[in-house]
Amino acid sequence: MPDIAYLGPPGTFTEQATRLLTEDFDAELVPCDTVPVALAAVRSGEVLAAGVPVENSVEGSVPATLDALTIDEPLVAVREAVIPVQFDVLARPGMTLERVETVASHPHALAQVRGWMGENLPKADVRAVSSTAAAAAAVADGDFDAAISAPVAGEHYPSLERLATGIADVRDAVTRFLLVRKPGTLPEPTGADRTSICAVISHEVGTLTDMLSELSLRGINLSRIESRPVKDSFGHYRFFLDFDGHVADARIGEALGALQRRCDSVRFLGSYPKADRAAAPVRPESSEQAFRESAEWLAAVREGRLA
Repeated sequence: MPDIAYLGPPGTFTEQATRLLTEDFDAELVPCDTVPVALAAVRSGEVLAAGVPVENSVEGSVPATLDALTIDEPLVAVREAVIPVQFDVLARPGMTLERVETVASHPHALAQVRGWMGENLPKADVRAVSSTAAAAAAVADGDFDAAISAPVAGEHYPSLERLATGIADVRDAVTRFLLVRKPGTLPEPTGADRTSICAVISHEVGTLTDMLSELSLRGINLSRIESRPVKDSFGHYRFFLDFDGHVADARIGEALGALQRRCDSVRFLGSYPKADRAAAPVRPESSEQAFRESAEWLAAVREGRLA
């Protein structure tokens, strides 16, 4: 049975997502203290893969994950999952919302339920802890009255009672997670795929526009772009890009080749099925058939077979 690491401790949304990412094969889930520790375990061969958060629709990207994917040996994402972010209020037995004096959770979780707490726990003393699961554990230990936690935490702390479920100021908030492993055989194209890369470009006028034009010229839909500083070079940035398509697609392969020529460096972070399985529309001139026909035409020109 393979081991799969995830950002722990047990009882977090990452555990919930990693269960979903590995639901079709038997795996032992191993919690890790940080994202870099989880990815280091993959690189060392201690585990087969790791489930890590990459972005939240309210709080934005997860810098620890983005940074850890750009150092040391390359890793690639092979699956993604999108989890609704709705919390439970777990409390000591016999507690009621009216009696809660202290409530704990991770700062990101607290930010996403601030409005709900203002209405339902206006007098509670709010305490920030290292994770939503740590908050539940602290309540079980008697340190706090209640915790704002992921629903899965209730499985690990069955003595706690749910005072509220499905709470969130933004009802449609979600977090995206990736299953990351060492490079190897990639998932087969499905027609509803995402490709992720990290690119470093020169500090010159127009280089970002030039990079993006390689995608636009091939009709590739860019779904995410953001920058993170290159830590040992002030004023220089890594750009993280997600776009629709698979590296096996002609238009994606051609664009990646062009980016590799244009950019100072490009790190391929994976091609994998999108969680929503929604195929992106492709313009006729960017279709696989169009690329195949143009390649056949060019071969005929080079061989002197023009009709």
